[in-house]
Amino acid sequence: MIPQVIDLMNATAPQVSRRLADIPDCVIEGDPHQDIWMFSKSPDGKLSVGAWVSTPGKWNAFAGKDEYCYIISGRCALIHEDGTRQEFSAGSSFFIPDGFRGFWEVMETCTKHFVIRDTSS
Repeated sequence: MIPQVIDLMNATAPQVSRRLADIPDCVIEGDPHQDIWMFSKSPDGKLSVGAWVSTPGKWNAFAGKDEYCYIISGRCALIHEDGTRQEFSAGSSFFIPDGFRGFWEVMETCTKHFVIRDTSS
């Protein structure tokens, strides 16, 4: 297979849907539902690129990864365990390093592109 550039705004991939309440001890508030499209994954499975849509809610941030995000629409926040809150909306980009401890909060249905590097062993 010859590597190709992926236009994230026009890429297609199978959609995977999940309800975060189905993950034990994850959701703090609301009933967030998410759709994920995985556009590319490295051969070793450690690097993935995709799109994500989430309905409002608040949940514990997942660990074991570095994540770059670009918000396409909606509003969300990352809240550090010390209470520091950073809000993001359309056009925002940010990086969440492995080791971040805190919460995701989606205040308005949010769409993002992401690049994730799995740092777990």
